[in-house]
Amino acid sequence: MSERTIALVTGANKGIGYEIAVGLGALGWRVGVGARDDERRAAAVEKLRACGVEAFGVPLDVTDDASVSAAARLIEERAGRLDVLVNNAAVAGGMPQEPTKVDPATIRTVVETNVIGVIRVTNAMLPLLRRSASPRIVNMSSSVGSLTRQSGTAAELTTGPVAAAYSPSKTFLNAVTLQYVRELSDTNILINVGCPGYVATDLNGFRGVRSPAQGAEIAIKLATLPDDGPTGKFFEDAGVVPW
Repeated sequence: MSERTIALVTGANKGIGYEIAVGLGALGWRVGVGARDDERRAAAVEKLRACGVEAFGVPLDVTDDASVSAAARLIEERAGRLDVLVNNAAVAGGMPQEPTKVDPATIRTVVETNVIGVIRVTNAMLPLLRRSASPRIVNMSSSVGSLTRQSGTAAELTTGPVAAAYSPSKTFLNAVTLQYVRELSDTNILINVGCPGYVATDLNGFRGVRSPAQGAEIAIKLATLPDDGPTGKFFEDAGVVPW
């Protein structure tokens, strides 16, 4: 791209999302910091700018239609298009989540953010992405959404705790991503899923073993794919994740 690339990262005020913004900003991109909390969003933008990133705040609650529509209008006004969308915002829903005990309301809340939120934001941003010469969509998922790994009997094939809300929400997200890939197969939009690994964030009570910066690496890689790069794939740092 000859012009400065424009990216939007949801849930970018902290954790992995913030580090994705750092990494994309380091490439010289303009980065929209999507976050619903005004103070945290403003603090993140200020911190990014102090690091030399051309960041701007995007008020964004992925569970709210009006908020998402307003975010799309803001990006159109500020940039006129969108080159890269990173759907990073997510919730865990609290643990434990044994299927025999989980409150159905918890499942609804998690799916509303982790799946429907992604659909809501993606659809609102698609008209802006279509104006890009090299549009990319990166959906941040998790290997706990891999049915292959969840159903494996060998230790190396199983992953994560029993979680009837969070893990299936990522499986759902993976499936929805493939439907976008199918519908948009005649476009130049590359759409992929990334797993950051077990990262220490407030989503898991900071029990992870990887840093947010390490978790952001896969999103940055997928956001910067060449025009002949893959689409409709599920990746982690080590390579392809089985569905």
